[in-house]
Amino acid sequence: MKKTFALVAILIIALAIPVFAGGAAEGGNLRFGTGGDQGTYYGFGNVLAQRISSETDTGVVAVVSAGSQDNIEMMDMGQYQLGFVQTDVMSYAYNGTNLFAETGAVTDFSTVAALYLEQVQIVTLDPNIKTVGDLEGKTVSIGSSGSGVYYNALDILAAYGLTEDDISPTYQSFGDSVDALQDGKIDAAFVVAGAPTVAVSTLATTHDVRLVSIDDEHMDILLSASPYYTPVTIGASVYGTDEDCQTVAVGAVIIARDDVSEDAVYDIVSTIFNDKEAIAQSHDKGNELDLGFATSITTVPYHPGAAKYFAEQGIEVPVK
Repeated sequence: MKKTFALVAILIIALAIPVFAGGAAEGGNLRFGTGGDQGTYYGFGNVLAQRISSETDTGVVAVVSAGSQDNIEMMDMGQYQLGFVQTDVMSYAYNGTNLFAETGAVTDFSTVAALYLEQVQIVTLDPNIKTVGDLEGKTVSIGSSGSGVYYNALDILAAYGLTEDDISPTYQSFGDSVDALQDGKIDAAFVVAGAPTVAVSTLATTHDVRLVSIDDEHMDILLSASPYYTPVTIGASVYGTDEDCQTVAVGAVIIARDDVSEDAVYDIVSTIFNDKEAIAQSHDKGNELDLGFATSITTVPYHPGAAKYFAEQGIEVPVK
């Protein structure tokens, strides 16, 4: 009798646990790993999820997460079916390098679409920090340890002949970094997200925010060592800074588990690009949606559902 009760209890517990494995999702919705609740991933991801869910038979729920690496790992475990990732982190995972050197390559995902560029923003309130070289000896937030932001920061510091040991590093999220800047606990912070970023915009409403530029000489060094970066300019009007900022960016890409259905991914891509004007009314990043950029990824093949939509637009992309 006791064994019977025990078996019944186990079955009840098992049935109570949501099933996320494979293409399945809680409540029939695909779980979309985004980023911190003050970052662009979550803000834009939530807009996209709501639009897709209201316009198609595919339900999508945006989930707050720790960002690119976390999204890939959670997708690999079947907890998320979709995720926002940086192009560099996506490449690390697929090839088993950097962030994924110890755990090994993760290859059970495909590209859905590249959506916009994420600028590397070096934010400070200190007028004496004018160049990346001025960060030496300063207390600087360089993202969560082992995160995409962390490696972006190390890349840029290296271009100036600096290492993690040449600064006093802290490992904080965007929101925590802004709070620390505001409280005078750190001197600068690396923020990698589409500009304007909510956390930085909020800081700029009460403080004289400064963005540190990468000069031409060191830009050449950086691009030679890390060709996955794209040079970009953040205009002075974005945060009300004194001048434009020259920096670099990585792409923000949506990926999907390979076992998400072709129809679901087709619904996602077709909604994003057919409704981009309406999406832009809800989030500025909608203005950056572009089919040419969306189909520019070469490091990870595209999902068949995405390839189907792009083929209808006359664009062929690599598929697994």
